[in-house]
Amino acid sequence: MTRTPRLPRVQDASRSLEVLAEETGSRLDVFLAARLGLSRAQTRRLLARGAVRLEGRTVAEEAKGVALKAGETVDVAPFARPEHAAARAQPDLPLRELATGPGWIAVDKPAGVPVHPLEEDETGTVLNAALARHPEIQGVGEKGLRSGVVHRLDVDTSGVLLLARDEPTWLRLRAAFSAGRVDKVYRAIALGRVEGAGSVEVPLLTARHRPARVRVARPEEERVRGVRMAQLAWRVLEELEGATLVEVRPRTGFLHQIRAIFAWLGHPLAGDRAYGPPDDPTGAARHMLHASEIGFEEIAARADDAPDFARLLTALRSGA
Repeated sequence: MTRTPRLPRVQDASRSLEVLAEETGSRLDVFLAARLGLSRAQTRRLLARGAVRLEGRTVAEEAKGVALKAGETVDVAPFARPEHAAARAQPDLPLRELATGPGWIAVDKPAGVPVHPLEEDETGTVLNAALARHPEIQGVGEKGLRSGVVHRLDVDTSGVLLLARDEPTWLRLRAAFSAGRVDKVYRAIALGRVEGAGSVEVPLLTARHRPARVRVARPEEERVRGVRMAQLAWRVLEELEGATLVEVRPRTGFLHQIRAIFAWLGHPLAGDRAYGPPDDPTGAARHMLHASEIGFEEIAARADDAPDFARLLTALRSGA
């Protein structure tokens, strides 16, 4: 059995941070991110773990927006930075490889499976399965718990996912995704009657982090920090009973962009609990979005519809 080499566990020592006068009014998560050199998502995980104390009192994730005062003390317990962590290899976890080439693999991500772990002891992700077959992925790119990851799919989105197996390939693919040079094709079941074909460019912003939710920015918000323009094109593939099968080609990459934009257009995806109606007539257990194809230079991979996606299509074709 191939084993992933375990990296030595490196932890940052405990910290005691005093809020400076110029930091007065800073949000706790912003303060921690700046002082510790972490992302705000990472600081929120520290809070959720009970690793942060404010003025001697342990605070939870709900305190992330607390405005700090000069002279206050924020204590942080020892923690492992994501780049120093190592995901566990899981040889018993299935992994369907769609295509492979020098420095990369394309896999078929099942719905409900995260791309990578958030903590060292988390298992059941695509990365855990991939490391068991390709241990060279460990330490590539962002390293740690995001080793080899060049792009992401939502947990409940199925389909093609690319992973890099060496550093030059990761850099090449990451640059291509950032520049919008990767061809991405999705299949989606949208509620209602979607007309013909079209394209749209809208400003999106993150309205909530946990659970994540984005929305289209209002005109007065378009210059707000964090707003990004999202572009996608679509065409109708098939009219169904109360829904439409559409092909979607996003030209940008933004959290939930397809789901949020189709909801904004009045056609949320079937099964989408975050953006769709509470009384979804299709009964879908998850949002019906499938990454069907991806292509860039020598890379070409295609994933057949996920089983639940295919079953719902059959049911909506028959009107059942």
